[in-house]
Amino acid sequence: MAQVRVRFIGSGDAFGSGGRLQTCILVEAEGYRCLLDCGASSLIGLKRAGVDPSGVDAVLVSHLHGDHFGGVPFLVLDGQFSRRSRPLVVAGPPGLRERVTQAMEVFFPGSSTAPRRFETELTELRDGLPTALGPLRVTPYEVVHACGAPPFALRVELGGRVIAYSGDTEWTDRLSLAAAGADLFICEAYHFDKRVPFHLDYATLMAHREKLDCRRLVITHMSAEMLARLPGLSVEAADDGLEILL
Repeated sequence: MAQVRVRFIGSGDAFGSGGRLQTCILVEAEGYRCLLDCGASSLIGLKRAGVDPSGVDAVLVSHLHGDHFGGVPFLVLDGQFSRRSRPLVVAGPPGLRERVTQAMEVFFPGSSTAPRRFETELTELRDGLPTALGPLRVTPYEVVHACGAPPFALRVELGGRVIAYSGDTEWTDRLSLAAAGADLFICEAYHFDKRVPFHLDYATLMAHREKLDCRRLVITHMSAEMLARLPGLSVEAADDGLEILL
């Protein structure tokens, strides 16, 4: 069994609460690197952390909001200008190809069709269907978050370990499926106990904790209100730069 390293390049919400970068979680094992989400600030975060963006093999997108996939156009363009040769796979919900193409054209007109030295593959995942991407296997579970396309929680198997990630969602029992037997479950806790549609709060998460059969739980994607409540809570919380070895 290989050692798997998980690094929170960005652990913030859409609005930079607490000065945190948007969601970007680097998972590494046996020379393979993937990102769980790639928010708009991800390229900055990777370079700040000393991670070569051209060494990223795959990006797994949970849902099509800018703070979760908006960094993909910048990652692709950085690869073009840095003479990247390593293939890049971007996998996510149905609608991924169209949305990434639209984003590239809005940000940098003509960039979606510009010639590249590296292969770029946009793969659309299907609910409940395991998909192999090199040594990695990802299984998406549709959750509850309005974003114009199906949102997913992701179950990732790499190096003999299982990492589950909620993406953004209100509580649904599908999170239990994604987290079943996981070595690590990374879960949104946007508010402390304020319930809002399409997001999960800490109190609701804890009320369902027994349904989550995971060895380790780390919360992320927290609002300013939730960050202020962290001191004194018996919960492991992410921050930019947090590193976990599995």
